[in-house]
Amino acid sequence: MGLRQLITDVWSWLDYKPVMADPRRPGSNAWSELTSSWVPDEDLRRLSAYRLLAAYDSNQAGQVAAITGDDTAGEERRELGDAGKLVDTALGYLLGAEQTITVPGAEHAEGEPTADQAAAAAVQEQLRAWAEKELLPLRLQQAERTAILLGDAVYTLAWEPAKGRVLLRTWDPGLYFAEWPDDGDQDSADFPSRVHLVWEIPEDVRRGTKARLRRITYELAPIGPATKRGATKGGQPIREPIYAEDGSAVLARGDSLHSDSGVITRAYPWAPGRPSVYTCYLTDAEWLLEDLKHSDMLYDLPMHKATYRVRSDGEVLDRLDLRVDFIPLIHITNNIPHSGDQWGKPTLATVLQALDELSATDTDSSAASATTGSPIIGLAGARLPIDRTTGQPLPVKVKAGTVWQLNDGGRMDVLDTSAQLAELRSRVDHLLDRIAANSRITAAGLGTLDPTALPSGYALQLALGPLDALVGSMRLARDHKYAILLRMVQRLHQAGQAEGWPAGESFPARLMWGPHTPTDRAAVLDEVVKGVGAGILSVETGVRMLQDAGYPIEDSQQEIERIQARAFEAAARLADATGDNAAVRAYLGLPEADPEVPKVPLSGNAADKSSS
Repeated sequence: MGLRQLITDVWSWLDYKPVMADPRRPGSNAWSELTSSWVPDEDLRRLSAYRLLAAYDSNQAGQVAAITGDDTAGEERRELGDAGKLVDTALGYLLGAEQTITVPGAEHAEGEPTADQAAAAAVQEQLRAWAEKELLPLRLQQAERTAILLGDAVYTLAWEPAKGRVLLRTWDPGLYFAEWPDDGDQDSADFPSRVHLVWEIPEDVRRGTKARLRRITYELAPIGPATKRGATKGGQPIREPIYAEDGSAVLARGDSLHSDSGVITRAYPWAPGRPSVYTCYLTDAEWLLEDLKHSDMLYDLPMHKATYRVRSDGEVLDRLDLRVDFIPLIHITNNIPHSGDQWGKPTLATVLQALDELSATDTDSSAASATTGSPIIGLAGARLPIDRTTGQPLPVKVKAGTVWQLNDGGRMDVLDTSAQLAELRSRVDHLLDRIAANSRITAAGLGTLDPTALPSGYALQLALGPLDALVGSMRLARDHKYAILLRMVQRLHQAGQAEGWPAGESFPARLMWGPHTPTDRAAVLDEVVKGVGAGILSVETGVRMLQDAGYPIEDSQQEIERIQARAFEAAARLADATGDNAAVRAYLGLPEADPEVPKVPLSGNAADKSSS
């Protein structure tokens, strides 16, 4: 009967677009490179969705519609940046005012901290210094905007010997391909054992290079013998195993071979006493597109036709042992995926059709405003100018200062379309409210709500309720991934034997988000003053609350030390309670007193007691 196939998956919200029905069908695909032979069929819908969403973000959805035959008037479609504004607004609320790396226990590293507290403070300082060098806030902006727009984002971490630190890089999720088990039991919280970053490099005629396919592969596999840099007979760089004089394979430093099982184990710095049998291998290779057959998929490309790339330190990236037991790649999803799914859902997903309606209304409004600003005029009994050459009446144009001579009974009628224009503008407001409600960003979050319509601050909190729930859900989907990323940063520095990174278990560092809505700073300050003054809140907790409220406190520990250095009344109470002059000096941050200097009474009460 010609019915279309009903597909229900994570991209079903795009099924109303003909381009999503069958990406390989000729004439329906707006980007032919997606149908390359190396792209698996199961990834075509995902890549098509990414391209379509990117078109909405760059105001090119009309051009895509015109190419695919979805809309005959697609090239005349008005797109005024509503999709991009929605993405940028969601990004601002997700990130908050600032992002801070914290390690539990570091805030207590004062006075005479324990070994764990001192180590936590040192790791926190190291992570923050690394984040500053790697421009972490900028990387967050790049990756999270991609995640909100496309539903997914990808980070990779790599040890750079020349710089002596871990490099952080963001990737287009359209380049990311993961290999999952065939049993279908994977969960969104699981990690694949093999992932690829694949893209085509176009031909460069001026440089004389042909079109190529580049694939970076991370594979978690059993530990093998040591390898070294080598070359083929044709001079191409490869890695080759190292053999001893007796012909046996040589193990890498620190590895152990179990003779009974033949398994190689390795003790990693972050897991002392727990040998592992796995390591991560990195392969970075290129293929000429002309050497690939139609049956060559990205998962099983012919390795004998590959050309391996070389790292900055000269290591050939042909199954290079990274000496870590994890894949240094993080896949971020915009939301919490459904059970059995591993791909995220973009913020535009639920309101994409509403954005189409809004664009169509803007297009109609543009046409109506043209007839309202330059109205259609009907003349009856007018004397029109004549072209002296042809003898035909000249076209009538309406402009300022135009005068027409009308005969007896002549008239002029003007077509008034202002009522239709007003109705279209009202429909635009209705669609914006609908988009704000269905995306959960709310009209208050988008800034389209009239402030005078809110009777109180409590009413504003109720209006922002859906936005609070949205931001909470988005941050929950990311908290675990960023904790893993910071753990990988620590372990890669340990594997690279970077200076200042202690060996042992990794500390549970977290990325703390700033407040996403304006905070009543005066109310928070009053609450902290009362709570700390009454003794029901510690100074540490009060300073943390002030930080979260947006006060310019860079380091909580330094701020606490500054407060205590001027807290003379609290020092006097400490003197009354302990009678220990050394404890008071330590509290105020003063050096130890010279033992030859005679002591003086600590307070008025102490002096009264001594005199009596």
